[in-house]
Amino acid sequence: MKTLSYAAFAAALVAMPVHAEELTVATAGDQNMVDYINQYLGPLFEKTYPGNTVRAVGTGPGDAGSQKILERFDAQAGAKADKWDTDVAVVHEKFVGPMVTKGYLAKYRGDIDTGKLVTRDNAKMALGTNVDGYVMPMFNSQTAVAYNPTLVANPPKSYAEIVEWAKAHPKQFGYNGIKGGASGVSFVMGWIYAFGEGDATTLMNGPFKEEDTKKWDKALKSLADFTTNATLTPGNAGTLDLLSRGEIAMGPVWVDMFYSWKADGRLPPDMKLFLPAPGMPGQPMHYVIPEKTAHKDLAEKFVALATSPKVQAEGIVKRFNWYPGIDAQHVKAELDGATWNKLFVDISPEDLASKGKPFPIAPYNNAILEAYEKSVK
Repeated sequence: MKTLSYAAFAAALVAMPVHAEELTVATAGDQNMVDYINQYLGPLFEKTYPGNTVRAVGTGPGDAGSQKILERFDAQAGAKADKWDTDVAVVHEKFVGPMVTKGYLAKYRGDIDTGKLVTRDNAKMALGTNVDGYVMPMFNSQTAVAYNPTLVANPPKSYAEIVEWAKAHPKQFGYNGIKGGASGVSFVMGWIYAFGEGDATTLMNGPFKEEDTKKWDKALKSLADFTTNATLTPGNAGTLDLLSRGEIAMGPVWVDMFYSWKADGRLPPDMKLFLPAPGMPGQPMHYVIPEKTAHKDLAEKFVALATSPKVQAEGIVKRFNWYPGIDAQHVKAELDGATWNKLFVDISPEDLASKGKPFPIAPYNNAILEAYEKSVK
């Protein structure tokens, strides 16, 4: 049997990680989120930190997937477990606040190099809860208004200009109300931010005050008037479909969905986007680390790699047409010109920073939806 020389053995020992560990990453979201970790991010991490392994656990799409992660944390906290079985979790924005409030999460962003590359407010406040330091955005989903430049030579720049344009072009603006897709809900929330007589910052960050809900009457009446002159679409995909067929000239969409349709040839290649002032809501997915992870150092390394400019460029922007979780200016050097121009020419990083808004906190969000149902027919 061949034996290693002492020198070769010593060299091999140095090359091995001191502690080979398995990192468990729980992720809410569609199957593509699990595939992203298993097929791209996990193997990249294992190559960067040899000997360690990554195991992704999908908990399901939508809010229900994040709810399952929260319930798992509740169970382990209730059992007073010294170490939890999740090292990193990817959750929807609305679930981060409860996790922070219950003391489940590590405050780690200041400990990783990429933490200083995050600039958007949604990494500080999550629907009314201060989460600064506890989260790193994996990506930002954003709504915007898509338009057909052959039908709209000079697109509006604000909600007020959209109103004037729609008056001059009946039924050419389309949105799905508040049913069948969140792009319409986002447009409605942006309308209240623009025309409501209360403080939009309070709607986004709280605290909730019942009297504020009485300050939307004029805005909702104007939205009802606007809607009678608009085309109501059957959902997110319905808005894009009507745009593709030229039946409407303008409407709110999810940006990643818009670019996916363009890439598939389902939208004309000259379709464009704008983000109207004062802004429209989007939402991030966040990386969080439980306070009682068994592998905190490795978990921090995982999130740092996942939010590095190179990985954000290749994994988030190129693969999914999502906006990066870190400030886009830090990602630019890692992208080819065609990809940058596709995602950031119509809507610049400055637009995202100033006009990419969070949804209202839950009590205001629900109150606006209820008021819409009563006022907008």
